[in-house]
Amino acid sequence: MLILTRRGGEGIMVGADVEITILEVGEDHVRLGISAPRDVRVLRKELKEEVERENRLAASSVARRAPRLAAPLAPGGLDRP
Repeated sequence: MLILTRRGGEGIMVGADVEITILEVGEDHVRLGISAPRDVRVLRKELKEEVERENRLAASSVARRAPRLAAPLAPGGLDRP
């Protein structure tokens, strides 16, 4: 992990296209400005983790239902109990 010290108004470059600027430094927060090309996804870490968790839950739900989805149809082509 690279650790840098920056002040308000200063920034860093990530690659050639992404610029992160320190907008404000408070007692318990930092406001960042991020300039990146439209095709670069920028997400807060906690949001990315939440999306990944939801995807895992959805995938496991589909896996639990899969045997029922693959059950053969009743005679006549209709799935009746």
